[in-house]
Amino acid sequence: MAKHNVLLICGTGASSGFMAANIRKAASARGIEMTVNARSESTVEDYVDEIDCLLIGPHLAHIKEEMEERCEGYPVKVAVIEKDAYAHLNGDKALDQILALFGE
Repeated sequence: MAKHNVLLICGTGASSGFMAANIRKAASARGIEMTVNARSESTVEDYVDEIDCLLIGPHLAHIKEEMEERCEGYPVKVAVIEKDAYAHLNGDKALDQILALFGE
């Protein structure tokens, strides 16, 4: 299994910080090597060449197409986190979603 570098975005990076921490804990518990950082959506260009997955908070689902355009030309999977996983800060569910993006 490859190591993944995930960027999780929400409006300000606050709630996504808790979600990122929970995904890191879930990955660690499963022995999966993964970097997960939370940032504001305005910083995507600063990280696009370092990540292979961009997760968007469900409240920003409307910007998914714009984020896909910003990631064009880079090998980055873009997805909106499932509402239920985000609402409950469920790192395991979000991790499952990330792994499914890569067919793992």
